[in-house]
Amino acid sequence: METSGISSSHPPLPPISEEDLFFCLRLLRSRRVGVATYNRLLSEHGSARAALQALPEIAREAGVKKYQICPEGVVIAEMKAARRAGARLLVQGTPDYPEALDDIDDAPPLLWARGPLDPNAQPQIALVGSRNASSLGRRMTRKLAQDLGSAGFAVTSGLARGIDTMAHEAALPTGTVAVVAGGVDVTYPPENAALMDKIAAEGLILSEMPIGLQPQSRHFPRRNRIISGLSRAVVVVEAAARSGTLITAEMALDQGRDVLAVPGHPFDARVAGCLRLIRDGATLIRGADDIFEVLGANLPETRPMRAAPASPPPAAAPPAARELAQVAELPQLVLERLAPTPLPEDQLIRDTGAHPDQISSVLVELELEGLIERQQGGFFALREG
Repeated sequence: METSGISSSHPPLPPISEEDLFFCLRLLRSRRVGVATYNRLLSEHGSARAALQALPEIAREAGVKKYQICPEGVVIAEMKAARRAGARLLVQGTPDYPEALDDIDDAPPLLWARGPLDPNAQPQIALVGSRNASSLGRRMTRKLAQDLGSAGFAVTSGLARGIDTMAHEAALPTGTVAVVAGGVDVTYPPENAALMDKIAAEGLILSEMPIGLQPQSRHFPRRNRIISGLSRAVVVVEAAARSGTLITAEMALDQGRDVLAVPGHPFDARVAGCLRLIRDGATLIRGADDIFEVLGANLPETRPMRAAPASPPPAAAPPAARELAQVAELPQLVLERLAPTPLPEDQLIRDTGAHPDQISSVLVELELEGLIERQQGGFFALREG
C-alpha cells in the first residue's frame, strides 16, 4: 500500500486532543502504512479516525487479504509506556513539531520526544562521525560543539559511540538533540545510559520509532534523514570510506543542507570518507569559524543563556587501581585513540583516564609488537602499512 511520490510535507493540521492523537498513532502503526500513505490518507479522508475506518476496504481493493488495522491495545500500551518514560508526541503541523523537518519530503508525521529543549528554540548543526574515533577527532568534536553552542546553535547527533557521544557531552550546557534509531526510552549503546539520562533532563531525545523498540540495522538510515533534516548543516568529523555517517551526508545533500568535513591524515582509514567528501565538493572545516562563514546570514540572532565552557573540563583523576577488565582493554583503547598523526603521551593519559605507568607499559608493548612508533618529544603514532 505504500506508494511513492504521494507524500506531503504539509498534511492537514493535526488534531490536538488525546483521542485524536490515539487515532493518528494507530493509523501510522498499522501494517503497510508509511509516511507517504499516512499523509495521503489524511488528505483524502480529513482525519486519522476516518482514514482508519476506510483502511480495510482500501487494503482489500489493493489485493491485501484479511487486513487488520493496528489493534487498540498496542497503541494504548505504547501511550502508557510513553507517559512512564516522560515522553510526549510531536505532531507535524503543530507548533511543537520541528519546523526544519517541514522542508524534507519524507518527514516523520509523528515524533516521540523526551527532554525540556524546544526543537524550534535554536537552529541546529549536526556533528557526526566515526564510532571508532581517534583522540584528535574527539578533541576536534569537543571544540566544535562548544564553539557552536557559544554561537547559539544546538548540536544534533545520533548518540552513537565516538564522535556522536563527544558532540552530545560537549554541547549539554548549551543545547543538544539526540536522534535515536530505537524508542526514546531505549538506551543504545548501553554505555551511554548516563549520557542519555542527562540529555533527557537538559536537552532533547527524538525518535519516530515506537516506545520500547530496540534499534535494528535498518532503522539507522531512516534515523539519519531526521538528523540531517533538523540541521542547517551537517559537519562530518571522521568517517570511513563506507559508513553510516556518509549516508547522513548524502541525505543532507538531497535535502539541500550544507555538508562540511574535517580533513585528516590520508593514511588514517577513519578519515577516508571525509577526504572523499572534500574531494567531491564538501567544504573543508578547520574550526567553527569556517562553519559560520558558510552559513553567512543564517547565523542565530541571539546567543543562548547558558554559555559553553571556555576550555575542556579537567580530566578526572586516574583511579588508584583499575579493574582487571579495564586493564585488559587498555591496549585496544590506546590503539583507537592513536592515528598516523602523532599524539603526545600525556594526551593519551588524559583521554583514557589511566595511570601514567599503565599507559607507558602499554605503549612499550604496542611498540614492540610493531603496531605503533615512538617519535621525538614523547609523541606516538600508528605505524603505517
